Amino acid sequence: MQSDLGQSKTFSRRTILLGGGQFLMFSALAGRMYYLQVLESDRYAMLADENRISLRLLPPPRGRILDRYGVPLAVNQLNYRVVIVPEEVTTDLESILNALSNLIPLSERDRRRVRREIGRKRKFLPVTVRDNLSWEDVSRIEVNAPDLPGVAIDVGQSRSYPLGGAAGHVVGYVAPVSPEDQGRKDPLLELPDFRIGKSGVEKNYDLDLRGSAGTSQIEVNALGRVIRELEREEGQPGQEIVLSIDAELQRYATNSLKGESASVVVMDAYSGEILALVSSPGFDPNAFNKGLNESEWQDLVTNAKSPLTNKAHSGQYAPGSTFKMVVALAALENGIVTPEQRFFCPGYVELEDSKFHCWKEDGHGYVDMVGGLKHSCDVYFYELARRTGIDRISEVAQRLGLGMASGLDLPNGRDGLVPSRAWKEAVVGGAWQQGETLLTGIGQGYVLATPLQLAIMTARLVNGGHEVNPHLTLDSISAGQEKDQLTTVLPNLGFSADSLSVVKKGMDAVTNSPGGTAYRSRIYTRGMEMGGKTGTAQVRRISKNERLQGVLKNEEIPWKERDHALFVGYAPVDDPRFVISVVIEHGGSGSKIAAPIARDIMAMTQDRARKGKPVSVAGS
Repeated sequence: MQSDLGQSKTFSRRTILLGGGQFLMFSALAGRMYYLQVLESDRYAMLADENRISLRLLPPPRGRILDRYGVPLAVNQLNYRVVIVPEEVTTDLESILNALSNLIPLSERDRRRVRREIGRKRKFLPVTVRDNLSWEDVSRIEVNAPDLPGVAIDVGQSRSYPLGGAAGHVVGYVAPVSPEDQGRKDPLLELPDFRIGKSGVEKNYDLDLRGSAGTSQIEVNALGRVIRELEREEGQPGQEIVLSIDAELQRYATNSLKGESASVVVMDAYSGEILALVSSPGFDPNAFNKGLNESEWQDLVTNAKSPLTNKAHSGQYAPGSTFKMVVALAALENGIVTPEQRFFCPGYVELEDSKFHCWKEDGHGYVDMVGGLKHSCDVYFYELARRTGIDRISEVAQRLGLGMASGLDLPNGRDGLVPSRAWKEAVVGGAWQQGETLLTGIGQGYVLATPLQLAIMTARLVNGGHEVNPHLTLDSISAGQEKDQLTTVLPNLGFSADSLSVVKKGMDAVTNSPGGTAYRSRIYTRGMEMGGKTGTAQVRRISKNERLQGVLKNEEIPWKERDHALFVGYAPVDDPRFVISVVIEHGGSGSKIAAPIARDIMAMTQDRARKGKPVSVAGS
């Protein structure tokens, strides 16, 4: 009896303990559920939505680039691409790729890339096989779609450059974002197919052309697969850029160079608008947008004529005789000589134990300043430079825009070089020599200039000595303005009107007076006559022995050792408005090679100016 009573008490205690434990456990569970479902409900609801809703960026349409008459230079076009969705491929991948290669060109490199991306990405994400497909390519793929499981056509946007290589250096190109670019912390740069400007106007105005991104709220499952779009907000398209370039003139100037290693700059002498900026040979920016293969890239970087270099903006050359106007103006401004003062040219000048030769072996006889420019007499300018001195020449050259940044709205410009006594001592070392002054007097020696700087120099000489600066975009200040309006806002460089008149008279004689070095390249149309100055710049030293045996002609020596041919000019002579510079690398004589090209381009420039007007610009 007592034994049964003890067992009953023991059972009761165990029941109480077990029940108490269960109560405590359920109380803890209830408390945790209350904490999660009531107190923390907002936090976990937000986390659930974040796991379910994906916010994606939408790339905005890139802004167009137009010429001054509204002709497209860079536009967006539909980009048809063929993609593979791996999870929808019911046969093996190689069979699909083999079938596609029978319809469109498909290299082994493309195949390796597709295999690599399929291995990296989730199976439901599409992988691009080829883009920039033609409509014929798309049609062939669509017709064979039943035999290509997992293959689809996707449509996006791609950049297109209608002028191709004729404006490649000006417009530039876009390309995929590099790791260095991604450091800019712009979310758009994280998009896999996003492209940014890499050169030219595309690079300089990239942020304006890029626009701002839109957003799309996408409902996804746990694997990231898109279920539906919940909300969409379109971005702001990129800004449209209107250039001062005349597309037809740009194309004409490009064709005039015939693929030679050369450059042309045509500029308004008052507004600074660049009407043509040509570097030859050029490159097709469409090829960069589509992607170059290794062979195409090597062809560009190993080409002796440097198609990737913008020679008009970045090429640096001895200006040769085109620099003689600077020396003449420096001498006049400093009262060193009068325009009528004559020097005798026997074909050379002696300085200590050295001879400095004129291009005309038997000399020009007595010449004054206009005659010195007209005949491009080296001996006259040797003497002028000697009397004026390097520092006075340097000061005038810099006021005319040489030896400093041009300020053009393009990347990678060069400054050129205007030497002085202080420059040589600081950079080269040693004292300045008088022989170096003589060489500078004919645009040789240390002096260097870009074709754009030569155009700026010419503009400042013929526009009354006003500080015009170049630009590629039309704006409310310059568009449609007459020159008289522009001269009121352009800073005056302080040159004497009489000095500038003498220099212009000499340039007029070069092309329009019998015996001038460019007389054969004159423009016959009344009211469109051109003034200018020829230049032939040596790239090698002619030895004394070679002079004794007879100087070799350009065609008798290797191309890289031939003289550069140059010409700078302006038109019309009686009412200057446009200036031009032409540089033909290793082209030989400026009068024979560069001047005829400049004549044809300047004739067309004036003809087009009479027929058309630039597109309107906001605020103008």
